[in-house]
Amino acid sequence: MSVDYLSGVIQQFEYYKLLGEKTIKQLSDEQLNWSYNSESNSIAVIVQHLHGNMLSRWTHFLTEDGEKTWRNRDAEFESKVLNKSELLELWNKGWNCLLDVLGSLKPADLSKTVYIRNQGHTVTEAIHRQLAHYPYHVGQMVFIGKMCRGENWNNLSIPKGQSEPYNAEKFSKPQHKAHFTDEYVTKSASHKKRTS
Repeated sequence: MSVDYLSGVIQQFEYYKLLGEKTIKQLSDEQLNWSYNSESNSIAVIVQHLHGNMLSRWTHFLTEDGEKTWRNRDAEFESKVLNKSELLELWNKGWNCLLDVLGSLKPADLSKTVYIRNQGHTVTEAIHRQLAHYPYHVGQMVFIGKMCRGENWNNLSIPKGQSEPYNAEKFSKPQHKAHFTDEYVTKSASHKKRTS
């Protein structure tokens, strides 16, 4: 494992952060607080949960259990009417906590043991756990966004019926090494600096 691994992980997280933001920005306050039924979560609830999870998991990441005593997970799933500005504030606070920690890690940290609810994980395993968890919820947000916007949804990936020209453009270039998110995410100078 190396700096390249950490840099790639950061870029992958930033990609899913971007997908969530592009979803939030397309929706009204009412749509952000809409849920399909009583067993479903609104985008607002999902953001509350991600915010709580990220702060708990990544605060004092190397030295404290990832399930903090001050976290109230059940409250994250209580419906509160939040506007877009309030949601983006929670969103950014959570993601900044995660990205700041990832940007500070060194390759030697990857084999260290961290705990989540007293279960030991290598740092790499803990990263992978969240790299599966957060996109799972971002996917839910995108799905809800598509339901709310219908035909007015602004596509976040290859539009329907456009795979052939997209692939033609990709295959017109010589083979090269690149991260698949390069065309979507421009890494911030601060994260580049921390991982160089």
